Amino acid sequence: MRPPLPVSAAAAAATAASSVRATRANEVFYPSSDGKPMAENMWQADAILNARGDLGSARPQALVAADILMYPEEGNNRNSIAPDVLVAFGIGTHKRSSYFVWEEGKPPDWILEVASPGTQAEDRGHKRRRYAEIGVPEYWMFDPKGDVYPRGTPRLQGLKLVDGEYRPLEPKVVDGERMIHSEVLGLDVRVDGELLRFRDPATGKDVRHRDEIEADEELAQAAIERAQAETRQEAARRKNAEARAEREATGRAEAEARVAESEARVAESDARIAELEAALRRSRGDDPA
Repeated sequence: MRPPLPVSAAAAAATAASSVRATRANEVFYPSSDGKPMAENMWQADAILNARGDLGSARPQALVAADILMYPEEGNNRNSIAPDVLVAFGIGTHKRSSYFVWEEGKPPDWILEVASPGTQAEDRGHKRRRYAEIGVPEYWMFDPKGDVYPRGTPRLQGLKLVDGEYRPLEPKVVDGERMIHSEVLGLDVRVDGELLRFRDPATGKDVRHRDEIEADEELAQAAIERAQAETRQEAARRKNAEARAEREATGRAEAEARVAESEARVAESDARIAELEAALRRSRGDDPA
């Protein structure tokens, strides 16, 4: 989360420090920053970044952006608004400094504003009217802590543009949980602690948060490393066993050679003894020659 800027610094950031854009037709400059922080607190920042990450994973074919300036009217650089999160289909996913409605050919399809004490009134009033005028099909509002909206106001509200005005999307209960279906996203949305959770109704599976994906990746990497270590250990054990077998085979061959050599010497000695005995018998005359 970027820290709030002093008024003078904000003005400088909006004019000199931030990148600017000019149209060749009338040389109007469109700042890519309004000098305001993305969020007022960590709850708001976490909810914004989590929604952006989850929607980017669930709808990779769409442009998903957070805290980007949107210009609805060509030639008017004073007419700008910065949604917390926007989703737009069919316009490509390349990075942009700002969202120019006339260049994209359409407004965003889905916008989310995350409540903070300093923005909640504008989210429910001014921005709601602005997004309706621009023609954003769905506008959503979320209070991550549940302590910003007036008492009795749902923490999550989904609105659909009907005849130029926003009408509430009706919630439903799935597995005991309150959800709202986004026709634009094709996803069910519910409150998950201080964050939003998106679910694919076709599969009934939740879109995993970035930290959950990273945790799974760490577990998978650890499992791979364990398997590799076990493979190395098994290869070492096999090599040692082969060396022992080779030594034992060499030992058996040497022993067998020694036995054969001993048997040969015994046979040679027996033959010599027999020869000497025969000679002795002949000398005694016991054995006729």
